[in-house]
Amino acid sequence: MRVKTTDHTDNTELFASAPVRKAVIALVVPTVISQLITVVYNMADTFFIGQVGDPNQVAAVSLCMPAFMLLTGMANLFGIGGASLISRSLGVGNHRRARATASFSIWTAGAVALLYGLLLYALRGILLPAIGADADTYVFCEQYIFWTITVGAVPTVLNQALAHLVRSEGCSKQASFGMALGGVLNMLLDPIFIFPLGLDVAGAAIATMLSNLIATIYFLLLIRRRGTSTNIKLHPKYYSLQKQIPKEVLLVGLPSCVMNLMGVASNVTLNKLLVSYANTAVAGIGVAKKVDMLTFAIINGMSQGALPLIGYNYSAKNYQRMLSAIKTTLLYSFVVTFISAVLLFTCAAPIVHAFIADSETVRYGQLFQRIICITGPLVSLTMISITVFQSVGKKLEPLLLSLLRKGGLDIPLMFLMDKLAGIEGIVWATPIADCCALIVAVMLFIPFWRRFSQAIPAEAVPEPANAPKA
Repeated sequence: MRVKTTDHTDNTELFASAPVRKAVIALVVPTVISQLITVVYNMADTFFIGQVGDPNQVAAVSLCMPAFMLLTGMANLFGIGGASLISRSLGVGNHRRARATASFSIWTAGAVALLYGLLLYALRGILLPAIGADADTYVFCEQYIFWTITVGAVPTVLNQALAHLVRSEGCSKQASFGMALGGVLNMLLDPIFIFPLGLDVAGAAIATMLSNLIATIYFLLLIRRRGTSTNIKLHPKYYSLQKQIPKEVLLVGLPSCVMNLMGVASNVTLNKLLVSYANTAVAGIGVAKKVDMLTFAIINGMSQGALPLIGYNYSAKNYQRMLSAIKTTLLYSFVVTFISAVLLFTCAAPIVHAFIADSETVRYGQLFQRIICITGPLVSLTMISITVFQSVGKKLEPLLLSLLRKGGLDIPLMFLMDKLAGIEGIVWATPIADCCALIVAVMLFIPFWRRFSQAIPAEAVPEPANAPKA
């Protein structure tokens, strides 16, 4: 008798039996595209504000970016942690735990985002000067923070978290469409709010908030339409603090969150050190980091797309397929990010000039872009390693690597390099930290690879029928 298939069956086939390269491409390509579009729409704020010709407004967006990045940290905490547990639960057929995990991730993420948005606005008088806002940029920072975070925190976090959770079931195209939808809308709305309406920085912030809100609504409608064919449930009755769900979600998602938090601390430190030289230097690093996010988007897309495939096969004990997926993802990620780094290095001047015509900002921007883009291929290897450890439920290894990538090394190096080499030395701290993080990643990853490589032959040999039970 032929059984009617469901979305679960189709996704299980992608995770369990489709050719590995086909599965990796099916999961990774849509994710990379959505990540690139997300970066482009983040760059759109800087680009369109830059056309106003005011370096102070460009600097304000750069100063606010660390606070905005915290929202991505929250989304990763609940989204990546939840996606890892969902994919591992599906690998052993535990749909009840998958549903409870999804509900916990969604509702807790929304509550934390709301609290963060309200606290940030209440404490803006203290926090904005702390991140580098001065008399020239304070008002612009205040406007940007209000619309993107105070009003927009919940849709921004849920948009990204829901994309991770939907992707955990193999629905990479749908997840990527939702992320891309927000990006495209922001690019369309930015020039409307900035120029015809004359809202400048506030207009860019409103466009970002509305775009994330519409993308969140798309995900909610998608989940509702899929009905019984999805484990992603919105009803609070599925919410659970049992079965170690909070512990698993939070500890596995913590490294990605910490990386964002430390990235915020790193960017704040960078801006504070650079602002002592000139606001045009802050504007220049803002443009350079926005552009470098293109490479990081590719890395993120590769790692996040492959996470459910690796986690599912680890849980199902199909280690040969798991290692094949890891190897394929590593290769693709390195090749693509290498090409990206070459393009960003060689085309630095025209790229920065496209954002703002101010000659001093362009001079700083192209110099900074060339420095920070050179380690893109190395970062891809570190990030895939972090994702692999998260996929299988490891806690310590990804946390250590995350701290080494951001905060643990680059912040002390910024102060040291500032003393040794001035403004260029401050920016060189990040590539140096990335190289150190890669060395540790390789040291941790090799034993992991060997362990599961050695397990494959033993699994391939059938156990005798009369063998004693372990």
